[in-house]
Amino acid sequence: MVSAEGGSGSSGGRNPIRKLLGLGYWVQGFRCFPWLAVSFFLKDGLNVDPSTLQLLQNSANLPMVGKPLYGLVSDSIYISGQHRVPYIAFGAFLQALSWLAIAISPSNISIFTISIYLLLSNLGASIAEVANDAIVAEMGKQPPSSTKHSQPSSSGSLQSFVWIASSVGGVLGNLLGGIFIGRFSPQSMFLFFGLLLALQFFITISVRESSLGLPKRPSVGIRKQLSELLVVLRKPEIAYSISWFAASYAIIPALTGTMFFYQTQYLKINSSVLGISKVFGQATMLLWGIIYNQYLKSVPPRKLISAIQAMMAFLMISDFLFVQGFYRQMGVPDSLYVVIFSGFLEVLFFFKILPFSILIAHLCPPGCEGSIMAFLMSAIALAFIVSGYLGVALASYINVTGSDFSGLPLGLLIQAACTLLPIFWSSCIPDNVVSKGKHKD
Repeated sequence: MVSAEGGSGSSGGRNPIRKLLGLGYWVQGFRCFPWLAVSFFLKDGLNVDPSTLQLLQNSANLPMVGKPLYGLVSDSIYISGQHRVPYIAFGAFLQALSWLAIAISPSNISIFTISIYLLLSNLGASIAEVANDAIVAEMGKQPPSSTKHSQPSSSGSLQSFVWIASSVGGVLGNLLGGIFIGRFSPQSMFLFFGLLLALQFFITISVRESSLGLPKRPSVGIRKQLSELLVVLRKPEIAYSISWFAASYAIIPALTGTMFFYQTQYLKINSSVLGISKVFGQATMLLWGIIYNQYLKSVPPRKLISAIQAMMAFLMISDFLFVQGFYRQMGVPDSLYVVIFSGFLEVLFFFKILPFSILIAHLCPPGCEGSIMAFLMSAIALAFIVSGYLGVALASYINVTGSDFSGLPLGLLIQAACTLLPIFWSSCIPDNVVSKGKHKD
């Protein structure tokens, strides 16, 4: 179905939006390229410990929490008659500015300074993502009778297309990151990504929003848009769903920084292996988008999301066996496990976002797509930050340091138990995905 959307007969109305979204989500996926360098730069260049590394990485995501505000502004304030494309361009500009600033900074840059640059980068990424997500939601809400191009989008194919574009960017970003990290300095990688964002900025400002075929709506004030958002968020099917979804992430104490140090410091796994691991993970993300679009769209969201949650817990138990040396005793090399299972577990956290975002897009009434999708992504970002902070607290509780990982197995068991808990309250997710926009046909 994804390939069907690219038919030549529809190039007049669909190609501009596919090019804009394809580029935007591809760059969004490619962001893993500089962030891989950030991890090594903080560990080897600034000599931070696992807890500090995880605190810095999670704190840098704080601008993501402001997505509802960016969504409100995007929904209600038009710039030269446009309310999506200018925000994508502005987001690309902020990111380019921040990464280029890091690239030309001295190697002994302070932790405070690099934190400011990373916050600015994620602010730009948040603004661009909000505008991109709003376009996807708006196109997904087009009733079949309004345009001959809308039905594929409303069935979730546009969401799958951008998911695949992001995954392709992630595959390439991690592949190049794994290669570059051993051959070039982190600053060189930051420079490359900054120039790529500059290119995205110039391409984006050349696109006129009128060519995208977005639904025409009058500009309203932020106060009115906020009141409409609050009304939507009071709807039980939306409020309960988003609350459960955010909690399903927040309740899990993330041990990403600890596992990064365990793999690189204790197991001495090469950076190229970590890059390949992330490539494998992104490749499964790409495959997931294709499989979902072809075979799983009809599966009730509650059933599918709960199954993903259970699989996450299962792989965390597998990580417990891994640090206990179980697979090593079976003859499985540590590097092979890291490539396949660690890479898969890292992206499995994001698998349930695809079916859930499609569910919310169908439940959301027309007119506040940007705001509600931004609120959802903000809730997810906040949940990941809380998860990261809980992981730091857990690592401290089990006395894990950069050189002592004896408490890590216990931490992984606690993590797996916390991952299973949300399944018992999965009834908060509705099983039907009736689009609110279609009731008005």
